[in-house]
Amino acid sequence: MPTGQLTRGCCDRCPRANEQLPGLAALTGHVAGAEAVSKRRLLKAAVFPARASQLATRPAGQPPEAAPPGPAGPAGPAGPAGPAGPAGYPAVPPPRSPDPVGAGFADLGVLPRAVSGRVLEASPQVLVLGDDTAQERYVLTPDATAWRGALVESATLRQGDHAVVRLHPSTRRTADRIWANIGRVTGIITERSGGTLLVEEGATRQPRVVSIRERAFGRIQVRFPTLEPGYLVDIIGLQRDGELEGMIPATSQPAYPAGRLPQPPLVSGHVPDTISGSATWHEPIGEAPGVLGVCYPALDPETGCAEDAARGHSHGFARMPYLAIGSVLRVRNECANLDCMLPVTGCAPIARLFNDRCVTCGTSPRGRIADLTMASFVALGGELDRGCFNATITIGK
Repeated sequence: MPTGQLTRGCCDRCPRANEQLPGLAALTGHVAGAEAVSKRRLLKAAVFPARASQLATRPAGQPPEAAPPGPAGPAGPAGPAGPAGPAGYPAVPPPRSPDPVGAGFADLGVLPRAVSGRVLEASPQVLVLGDDTAQERYVLTPDATAWRGALVESATLRQGDHAVVRLHPSTRRTADRIWANIGRVTGIITERSGGTLLVEEGATRQPRVVSIRERAFGRIQVRFPTLEPGYLVDIIGLQRDGELEGMIPATSQPAYPAGRLPQPPLVSGHVPDTISGSATWHEPIGEAPGVLGVCYPALDPETGCAEDAARGHSHGFARMPYLAIGSVLRVRNECANLDCMLPVTGCAPIARLFNDRCVTCGTSPRGRIADLTMASFVALGGELDRGCFNATITIGK
């Protein structure tokens, strides 16, 4: 990422830090197990019961209470953002009115937002992102979780890791979820050598290399039994030296080769404006990391989808109307009960080859109806390591 740049999603009006940050605890390379991480989160919740209760019980959309007077905490003295909060926590900014720019987006005070950047320092309570010229500091909630190939304690994140962070909806300076070095490869296997796969993700993207170590091979093959050329694959893992170390399957593998997409079911009448299915996410390759948008599986053929890696398949399993770049969709996460207006920024030729279901909450209808940018997926309450959420899209509303 360019020097001094921090990327944001649903958070482009966040104030920048204006103080010099103190040093934090030294980072360690130890990776804690899930049991140890759970115990540490319980301990943190016990140490900070009042703040944890405040964050957990405030109804969605209710303005945060004014911070009580007291000494300045790590966020620094009072400034443009308002008075300093309780010791150990940042100031709570005043509530913002819905849709401040008239663009049709959901209330920024309710919708979870995403930021991304390089990890400078980490501790069980604080995360610092940025570089030598720009820094952002975030307080972690007591139940905050981190993912780095598996569930880990936030203090084990390493300096230089690329982190995607979800901010708590109550304040712009509190984070409740971190994903470090997460990546995803979705496409058609073109070559295989042992545990190494070469995957085609589209005509405008370079082929991706996925290496699957023995410890993760069995877990992936439970849902992707046919790791052979011509078959679809969708794997989430860690970015390492330009390739993906596959850790978990993002979905279940379709039983058919990519060139034998089954015919979608016949539907009588017109295509409805509201369509249900699964929403996934993709890495920000060739686009700004914090951009908000959605790749749509059924662009108008006259648009000319240059990424079309599946020639001859203009439609996927889900029946969807043709749209053009710039069309606006309301995408709703049925699992988190959040929705947001997003522009169509590209086509999704690989997404339409899958007729799978998402089971994050219940079982979605078959077919992928939206391929979200990483920032949009997180902002809508999606868990990157889950790979999808049950979604409904409404066209032009």
